[in-house]
Amino acid sequence: MSRRETPEGIVLDGCLQYLEIRGIFHWRNNTGAVQVRPGQFMRFGKIGSSDILGILPGGRMLCVECKAKSGRLSPEQKQFLDDARELGALALVVRDWQELDESLRKEGYAMKDMPLFSGTNRQEGQ
Repeated sequence: MSRRETPEGIVLDGCLQYLEIRGIFHWRNNTGAVQVRPGQFMRFGKIGSSDILGILPGGRMLCVECKAKSGRLSPEQKQFLDDARELGALALVVRDWQELDESLRKEGYAMKDMPLFSGTNRQEGQ
């Protein structure tokens, strides 16, 4: 089963699509390690950093950790979110894209009357 087919992957894909449709500047933040030689790994990304990072209108940082219904934060993920919040970021743990929508609306970053799906896809360069 690929990561995209896991419950957490489905949440992540939904959140990425939601942010794209809403026009919120964001990117998928990957962390991990790759084997460069037998027994030698190169790490990338900050351990514990959120699945999605972005910049909200006005310049506030957005950090979104996507979890399945039963998923739990690692100590590193909790620390990253706490540190980000302390510095002024909107740092969230969400279990579906609707929870992300609700949190952004509560903070004043999403318009209530804006339809979620306009029936057209935004193309690159438009």
